[in-house]
Amino acid sequence: MSAGYIHSTESFGSVDGPGVRYIIFTSGCPMRCKYCHNPDTWNLTGGKLMEPKDLISDALKCKSYWNKYGGITVSGGEPLFQLDFLLELFTLAKEKNINTCIDTSGAPFTTEGEWFEKFNKLLPLCDLFLLDIKHIDEDEHLKLTSHTGKNIKQLFKYLDEKKKPIWIRHVLVPGFTDNDEYLERTRDFIRELHNVERVEILPYHSLGKMKYDKLGLDYPLKETPSPSKERIENAKRILECEKYNEWRKTLE
Repeated sequence: MSAGYIHSTESFGSVDGPGVRYIIFTSGCPMRCKYCHNPDTWNLTGGKLMEPKDLISDALKCKSYWNKYGGITVSGGEPLFQLDFLLELFTLAKEKNINTCIDTSGAPFTTEGEWFEKFNKLLPLCDLFLLDIKHIDEDEHLKLTSHTGKNIKQLFKYLDEKKKPIWIRHVLVPGFTDNDEYLERTRDFIRELHNVERVEILPYHSLGKMKYDKLGLDYPLKETPSPSKERIENAKRILECEKYNEWRKTLE
């Protein structure tokens, strides 16, 4: 049995994948994104150890609300920190014909060793990946997240090679990612991919600040405003969000 460190669960998520989702928030993350609104998930062992079979059992209580497109999304923290747990969880999910999704930063990705072997076993069990290019520029990526973005771009290209569907949810942060040059470079990177089903803009907000205060942490973007409506629409236009989101109409 491969128990996982779980921060929390949500029974009726509606923004983390198609349809109504049962969301599992794992603990542990190697990134320190300045806009992170879940600093309470950073510590791997800070969560509660839970068995995959118990989480599947709990999720199935919500199945009547999923209709055709709902299912399970594993978010975080960083789910790919706990591959053994994910493999067992998604194996059980597929036995129950449950749609599966991973919301990941991509930070743990590598093409080497045991981790990569397990990741390749996980791929057939995962129906959809939710990802973001935190910042297209490597130097700015390091400033924004304290982590390289090189292996994350590599993950995008590997998932494209394997024809695994992805949704891109790009966080628009004034002073960091809300920059036409960077947005255009991000668009050009996305254009190289063939597996992108959806592109969304997530406007930065400071609602997570109270968590930092509670944890005694300094909130790094306390002086950063949310992007204006005009800048949000500008980013949607540059990233061609409507182009990629047309497919959603076929689900209605």
